[in-house]
Amino acid sequence: MEGLSEFINDRMPQWNVPGLAIAIVKDNQIIFCEGFGWRDVKNNLKVTPKTLFAIGSCTKAFTTMAMGILVDRGQLDWDKPVRNYLPSFKLYDSYASEHITPRDLATHRSGLPRHDAMWYRTNFNREEIINRLQYLESTHELRTVFQYNNLMYMAAGYLVGKIAGCTWEEFVQREILHPIGMANSNFSVEASQKTDDFACPYINKDDELKEIPFLNIDVVGPAGSINSNITDMAQWLLMHLNGGKVGDKQIISPSNITQMYTPQIVTPNSQSEREVLNPSYGLGWAIYAYRGYKIVQHGGGIDGFSALTTLLPQDNIGVVVLTNLNASPLHSIVTYYVCDRLLNLEPVSWNERIKEGVAKGKESTTKAKEKIAAERQLGTQPSHGLEDYKGNYEHPAYGMISVELKEDNLTTTYNSIVSQLQHYHYDTFTSESELAEMLDMPPDLISFVTDKKGNISSLYVPMEPALKDAVFTRMPETGMTDVSFI
Repeated sequence: MEGLSEFINDRMPQWNVPGLAIAIVKDNQIIFCEGFGWRDVKNNLKVTPKTLFAIGSCTKAFTTMAMGILVDRGQLDWDKPVRNYLPSFKLYDSYASEHITPRDLATHRSGLPRHDAMWYRTNFNREEIINRLQYLESTHELRTVFQYNNLMYMAAGYLVGKIAGCTWEEFVQREILHPIGMANSNFSVEASQKTDDFACPYINKDDELKEIPFLNIDVVGPAGSINSNITDMAQWLLMHLNGGKVGDKQIISPSNITQMYTPQIVTPNSQSEREVLNPSYGLGWAIYAYRGYKIVQHGGGIDGFSALTTLLPQDNIGVVVLTNLNASPLHSIVTYYVCDRLLNLEPVSWNERIKEGVAKGKESTTKAKEKIAAERQLGTQPSHGLEDYKGNYEHPAYGMISVELKEDNLTTTYNSIVSQLQHYHYDTFTSESELAEMLDMPPDLISFVTDKKGNISSLYVPMEPALKDAVFTRMPETGMTDVSFI
């Protein structure tokens, strides 16, 4: 595509993106497949078409394809209860426990909000998380509202493995990646780092590029752990646009491909732009109309990486953009530019529009911090000496938070994330981790509560924004490590 390289090279420094790779397919041909910038800034290593990036939640479409393959074989029914396959599967809501289906798991309509704090950097394995789902509160009834939920996708992948008699990873490797020819793709950032061509993760901190550690999310792999490159992802696009077929092999039936691209639940329209209409979610794909054309798309983002996979099935067009920068919108800007060009539409100034949106987001963060500061009650002090707040506090779903006193300052450790506590007012403290500080997030407010005897008995923590604070109960000083709610 003439002018595309110049467009990308011009926009990358504007968004401080170190590396980007893009593949475009049209009419069953790869028409563009190139890398830009740096996969490793410190060592001056360039991005190539073989450079591995984390694709994040673009993984979800691989999980729904695995489910569809089992449906094709008569081993799974989209609309029978999950309990038919996992008899012990249990959610907080009893009706949802009995009636939730594989289709519900894959369409974010379980009634559960995200609850991402449960799995992020956790030491739990998949089965332990599955067993703890019953303690995660829901906010809506089953099938009433779209609420994005990675845990339900982890459960969907767990279900695939149980039915197939192997792990989700083994099934996807054998039934999807291998026959498609995605030979370089893998399921863990640990595997990527053992190759000779992988991208390092970065964030923007105060407009400066900072390399960050890789985040291992293997435990929720079916929701987002695949790593790939544009050479492999181009084959993924081609297979989809060819009705689920590669050469003479039908990977998945055309009817299940159609189901994936069919709206299953309406999603909130987060964009006010007139070009984007009627957003919905299918099976592992977001669906909407872009300037009159059907878009089937999914974004992906984990620490240090942002990705976007896009299909225009009626126009035989596919685009994938991979970057090694945290929460970067550049993949959307480039994708829309490509779509406008290939559809012969007048280009929309997405770069400028999204810049305005990002600026408004920063303004909102500043206001949130100001609000926290303004609501502080001055002249108060903790009800106890700091030594009395030490201990382990447990929640039946989230697990353990440890509170320690180090050099006259309280810290918490949860899922290996260490946060510094500063007195806010009364028995409430601000909590801020190094990661939150790097991402310029407002601090959390956590509160200790006393029992009738005046002892510190519990800890209230904002684990899920859609719900009230989660209550962590203080554990006895002896036998704490043996306590289990499961």
